[in-house]
Amino acid sequence: MNKYEAMFIIRPDLSEDEKKTLFSQIGETVTKNQGQVSSGAIWSEKRKLYFPIKKHQEGVYYLLQFSLPPLLLKEVTRTYSLNENILRSLFTKLE
Repeated sequence: MNKYEAMFIIRPDLSEDEKKTLFSQIGETVTKNQGQVSSGAIWSEKRKLYFPIKKHQEGVYYLLQFSLPPLLLKEVTRTYSLNENILRSLFTKLE
């Protein structure tokens, strides 16, 4: 299993309950694909974006650290790309 870090930009107009649900869905996606979540937390609340993404000028940044088999990373990223509440995501492999 490789260790990864993922940064998500979330829609800023979600309510607190919707955010909590989305954050739990993000973690569940990793665990459903034989992964383990190390940590997950809001990195920045309502940060202004350099350019609009899907007509949003601001975004909530969420940082997730997890372990996952390398062959399943593509499936996890595809699942996140289908979620309309996630504006962008970036995955990096940790050493």
